[in-house]
Amino acid sequence: MRAPSNGGRRAACVSRGLVMLVAGLGLAACGRGGPPQSAPGGFPPAAVTLAEVRPQTVPVRFEYVGQTAGSREAEVRARVEGILEKRSYQEGGYVKAGQTLFLIDGKPYAAQLEQAAAALAQAEAQQTQARRTLERQESLMASGMTTRRELDDAQAAMQTTAAAVKMAQARLTEARLNLSYTTVTAPVSGFASRARKSEGSLVSPGEDSLLTTVSQLDPLHVNFSVAESERLRLDREVADGRLTVPDPASGRQTVSLKLADGTIFPRQGRLEFIDARINPATGAFDARALVPNPDRALRPGQFVRVVVDGAARPGAIVVPQRAVMDGPQGKFVYVAGRTPEGKDVALPRPVVVGDWVEMNGERLWIIESGLKAGEQVVVEGMGRLFPVPGGAPIVLGPPPAAPDAAKGDPGGKK
Repeated sequence: MRAPSNGGRRAACVSRGLVMLVAGLGLAACGRGGPPQSAPGGFPPAAVTLAEVRPQTVPVRFEYVGQTAGSREAEVRARVEGILEKRSYQEGGYVKAGQTLFLIDGKPYAAQLEQAAAALAQAEAQQTQARRTLERQESLMASGMTTRRELDDAQAAMQTTAAAVKMAQARLTEARLNLSYTTVTAPVSGFASRARKSEGSLVSPGEDSLLTTVSQLDPLHVNFSVAESERLRLDREVADGRLTVPDPASGRQTVSLKLADGTIFPRQGRLEFIDARINPATGAFDARALVPNPDRALRPGQFVRVVVDGAARPGAIVVPQRAVMDGPQGKFVYVAGRTPEGKDVALPRPVVVGDWVEMNGERLWIIESGLKAGEQVVVEGMGRLFPVPGGAPIVLGPPPAAPDAAKGDPGGKK
């Protein structure tokens, strides 16, 4: 019979090796009910770093989608009827309070002012004549040379002319105001929008009187909404003492803005208010923040991320974010324990996480349930742990140094 070739001998060796490997795995599986192994495959216990769970007060921040708006959106309207003669500002440009924006033909109102001034002069002259008549009748009455009726008529004439003077003065004031309204000025400083009427148009007071709007940008309003479900949850946590939220009127709730490109607006604002009523159009609570904007870097209508700080969770259980892992049944952490033989092991523990917070430059998960104060959680070395019955063997400290595979062979060759 011909001897097997080299390839046949290699195949036979591989087959015997597989049989031995399967047999070894079967023996290992049969031994799982015994005492805890040092580590799968004979590896040394995993070197890990632990952190003790301690209740502490942690800051809480909330983030919402918001939109900027001018703190004062002033409507510029025509207050008198007339022909619009001139627009005196650059559309979309910055205007100052009191700056002339539009001119309405004022010649008819100038004529009315002159008429009112003349009517006032006539009324004053009649009042002067009535006063002289009254004085003369009073003198004649003292000497018994006139009747009581004539004196009463003089007094009535004096009162009538005095009322006429007041009416003429009011008409003069009205005419002067109407003339001043032909010069339309900016009520506040800010950015003026486009002109709604062009030169030559007939403008008049009423529903169609809007000429433009001026938005005051310093400070700036940021409007956002708080969902009803979130507001109810926060109210429950406040009532249970798990959350403290300052009153918006206190000014202790600061607001930061994340812009569309991911940058943080350099100035912080404050939360002005959260409405007590639900907006029927959105089904949420309206809220507003006030942000300083002296250089007018923000413009009305921008979408931003509103980050509200100032709330806190007293007595919260937190762990580093890196200590929380995802498993088939949800999130879990490794908790340090000890076997009856006195060996240190790490046991997986399911946890329910809440919000995450940032303290001292580190992100932490708030643990709603699953951990209690005093327990030790693995924060470093989770990747070297193997889930085995009774817990994964661990040792505290840095990982052991790798053996020198090329010891005795400077060239690194075996």
